[in-house]
Amino acid sequence: MALIEIRGVTTIFGPAPPTALRKLRSGLDKAALLASGHTLGLDDVDLDIRAGEIFVVMGPSGSGKSTLLRHINRLIEPTAGRVFVDGTDVMALGPRELVALRRRRMAMVFQGFGLLDHRSVVDNVALGLELRGVGQRERRTRAMQWIERVGLSGYEQHLPEQLSGGMRQRVGLARALASETDIVLMDEPFSALDPPIRAQLQQELLALQAEQGRTVVFVTHDLDEALRLGSRLAILCDGAVVQVGTPWEVLTRPADDPTADFARHVNRARALAIGSALAPWPADLPMPAPGNTTDAVDADASIEQVLHRLVGRTDPLAVRRGSVIVGQVSMSSVRALLAPPDRACSRSTSGGGEKRSG
Repeated sequence: MALIEIRGVTTIFGPAPPTALRKLRSGLDKAALLASGHTLGLDDVDLDIRAGEIFVVMGPSGSGKSTLLRHINRLIEPTAGRVFVDGTDVMALGPRELVALRRRRMAMVFQGFGLLDHRSVVDNVALGLELRGVGQRERRTRAMQWIERVGLSGYEQHLPEQLSGGMRQRVGLARALASETDIVLMDEPFSALDPPIRAQLQQELLALQAEQGRTVVFVTHDLDEALRLGSRLAILCDGAVVQVGTPWEVLTRPADDPTADFARHVNRARALAIGSALAPWPADLPMPAPGNTTDAVDADASIEQVLHRLVGRTDPLAVRRGSVIVGQVSMSSVRALLAPPDRACSRSTSGGGEKRSG
């Protein structure tokens, strides 16, 4: 069962959204909707987000990514549709119940930092714990651990105005993670960071996921980032979900031309795991002995990391998960995987992965 369920969410911005929604459902086109002073933010979105996954929402600017994220914690009210968290209808919660849900179940990293200017770094990071009633000594200890983890040791007493944009973004990230909620909502959290820090925090997020299994909903417009981080991806276009699938499905079977265009510009060897090219071990060759993984590669390693071991190799390269051999790869299977699709499917056809539902 999904931890977060989004059902039929439609969002219209403008002076009279309910009236505009009735007209839209009666056949009003988007151009006429825009002429009436309304904008369609989300268009009948259905998604299921599973517990413990990093679910990435991506698409071009204006596609509805941030709007969708803010419906999960109800910072924005939809014009129609429901959002459920662990079976609870978020739209039906009263003010106190909604505050409790936000404090105890969800944390958010805002694209615009969202820091309190009059509070130091350590007090900003500890804010979520303070709101939950955690004692001063404990919340400071936990805040300092996350300040160190995001690389801000020595800046704990600085005010936000004394930090660079990238440093402020790291404070926002530390604050969300220090709250220790099981759901973390992240709106382009690494967009203000320099590439080395961005790569470091992406890796930190993956390590955190492996260690704690939080449910992360991550918004980005960067497909490389989405492919590196996401267990599954939802691609939005004009407020509608055009494809939901694993990184492998989105890269190899894009649902429409814009997604295929995204995929053509991706370093596929860096984005795809070697396990994506997995084939059964040949029946005419002896299987490596159990536990003998010295000449095997991890299934989750990127193709780029493994490629040098395949060049000039005539025998298959064993692939393992942990200490278990799960199959083999060869240069030919990798070449086939790295070749981009000949053409993309149109948006109205089935394009691989899941479409319009999780």
